[in-house]
Amino acid sequence: MKKFSIILPVRNGGEYVKECVKSILSQKLNNFNLLVLDNCSTDGTLQWIKSLNDERIIIYPSTAPLSIEENWGRIVTIQKNEYITLIGHDDILKPDYLNLMNDLINKFPDATLYQSHFAYINSKGKNIRSCKPMNEVETGTEFLRSILQNNIDIVGTGFMMRSKEYDELGGIPITYPNLLFADFELWLNLTTKNYKVTSPAEGFYFRLHQSATTVSSDIKMQHAFEKFIFYLENLKKRNSSYNTIIKSNADTFILNSCKGLCHRLLRTPVEKRKNLSVKIFLKQCKKYSALLTGNKNFNPLAEPTILLAKLIDSNTLTRKLFLSFKKIYKNPLLK
Repeated sequence: MKKFSIILPVRNGGEYVKECVKSILSQKLNNFNLLVLDNCSTDGTLQWIKSLNDERIIIYPSTAPLSIEENWGRIVTIQKNEYITLIGHDDILKPDYLNLMNDLINKFPDATLYQSHFAYINSKGKNIRSCKPMNEVETGTEFLRSILQNNIDIVGTGFMMRSKEYDELGGIPITYPNLLFADFELWLNLTTKNYKVTSPAEGFYFRLHQSATTVSSDIKMQHAFEKFIFYLENLKKRNSSYNTIIKSNADTFILNSCKGLCHRLLRTPVEKRKNLSVKIFLKQCKKYSALLTGNKNFNPLAEPTILLAKLIDSNTLTRKLFLSFKKIYKNPLLK
């Protein structure tokens, strides 16, 4: 039996999935199989993967089109090797990724989450930047603090864990719309069992697309964010150490999220928001702060970019001007 399973859920991966699969099959350490969860692709993805005729590839085709949540939910139902990693169909593993993971496992056999540093690339595969530096060893509370303080970059690809522990947790929580924030909960649940370790070397590339901020609808993003807030509240109750970390750092996390989510709202026409507005969302954020920290004086409007977002959103003309501006300038305005 092989040691690793690399799991690739995909639907219509196009040219990106070819680059992804080739990077997986080019691993220097060959002690793995590739488990493909194809979700009724119609662009030839499944046929191309089959044409590789590689004995390391095991395909699990769906019998009917599934949501992204349902397809990723199938991971707990399939046979896996001792260690698993999940990869997005447009991301790329460096040839020594599995070597890095194997070395970490040998060095830290008691860890429950393994990772490497990585680099961001754009849609054309050009390097954008390296991820923020991470400590080699982080306890669960240290990892949580890093997330809440935005001191590390968190992406869905590149984490390694034991399949047994993944299954015991029920896998990635599929109740999050579009799986937004679902990986945060999964990684935190694993590190509450023990600790996380990270290789100082870069083991993979994570692809950022120009339109990444508009892929998921605002209503789904809002619901997912709220669900993660409630998860943090539950985490507070389970452990006093996590309670302390959350109370001390949640406002920073909420404020940073405010900026990104307000920007998403601004670039979405009012008729597509289902009654959402910047003003309404800021009221919700005050409630989230009170829930997690007990702070009843949380004031996101003290942040100039959030105040600007509220002013733009309060007037029909300024909203239209902003949308016109965003057709020309694609980068986030609220940072």
